[in-house]
Amino acid sequence: MKEKNDLPNGWKYLILKKLITQDIKNGYSPTCPEEPNGRWILSLGNLTENGFDPSQVKPAPKDDMRVQDFLLAPGDFLISRSNTLDKVGRTVLFRGEIENCSYPDLLMRFRVDETQVTNEYLEGYLRSSIVRTYIQRSASGTSGSMVKINKSTVEKIPVVLPTLPEQKAIADLLSTWDEAIEKTERLIQAKEKRFKELLRELIAEPRNTQKGAKWENVKLEQVCKIASKEKLNSVDGHFLLTVKLHCLGIERNDRIAPTLTERGRPYYQHKSGDFLIGRQNFHNGGFGIIPPELDGGITSNAISCLIVNKLKLSKDFLWFQFANPNYYKKVGHVMDGTGQKELSDKQILKLKICLPDLETQNQIAEILSSARHEIVLLKQLAEQYKTQKRGLMQKMLTGEWRVKPEIVNQYMEA
Repeated sequence: MKEKNDLPNGWKYLILKKLITQDIKNGYSPTCPEEPNGRWILSLGNLTENGFDPSQVKPAPKDDMRVQDFLLAPGDFLISRSNTLDKVGRTVLFRGEIENCSYPDLLMRFRVDETQVTNEYLEGYLRSSIVRTYIQRSASGTSGSMVKINKSTVEKIPVVLPTLPEQKAIADLLSTWDEAIEKTERLIQAKEKRFKELLRELIAEPRNTQKGAKWENVKLEQVCKIASKEKLNSVDGHFLLTVKLHCLGIERNDRIAPTLTERGRPYYQHKSGDFLIGRQNFHNGGFGIIPPELDGGITSNAISCLIVNKLKLSKDFLWFQFANPNYYKKVGHVMDGTGQKELSDKQILKLKICLPDLETQNQIAEILSSARHEIVLLKQLAEQYKTQKRGLMQKMLTGEWRVKPEIVNQYMEA
């Protein structure tokens, strides 16, 4: 953050309170009906990293007169006052996307003086790393996950204010990245929808979609076995692997240093291509194949390693079998335990899968892998756009980079 004296000529440094024309006000959270009735109320989910998401609204009650006092109007700013540290203080500009819409108690609302600041510039500024850092440092709470900010915190947000023409120019420039991000994320949604359709057609309902193909129900023990590995005598110099949930694969975990204790779990080393199953989280999509870059990683004995009979089963095809939500979520019903449930190795090998011949398995896995790879590339592209935008915002909103004068002049009133 630049000091006041370092700002470009004509720019101002002030706190948000100096721009607010309508006092900051918490929302109201009524008891909501299940059925839509033409009235709506927002949730924290409407405030995303990239702006307002209208899809997360809930029906609001018609017979609660207090709701009327919290109806939103175009030009209202909304900021979350309670959330996880990475999400608290998320801010959006309401543009009238939803009619008859109010806001809940976990959000605050305010309006600003548009003779001093444009709504579009301020929305971008309030989502910048400058403000995110301030919010996260100011947030407080006793919960390990949820933190809060209050009215005073919001009022004291530091604001760097260019001239109005330059504000408009900056906002328009940043909107170019917003459009690219939005377009890419819409494409991701479409690709993910198509992937789910392919998963259903090729894996979940093959007998309905692949007439004439011969599929056989088998138990995993007929085509796999559990790897028998030696316990490590030392974990020095080794890195830990984590099996992520929701079918997101395997990652390196540098947050936790593995340690051997007398009563603790033993550790085992794995190689690239090993098929790992988190026995406590299989029903949450906790399984994956170790990629080449994580060769040699270790896990505790809470993770099982499957050895696949390559003459009968494609490892990638098995992953897609497991990745069908209708498959892995149902496994929770057979897991043992009264508290933290766990799938035993014996239960894993008794799981049933439906298999075509090996050639068909490989063909299906190739189609699904290609579709999944497209999604991965698009997500990487979206993240690149977001990173570029964050860098641009940091430079533009502090005056380190300036919009060319001839462009700013186009925004000046005649």
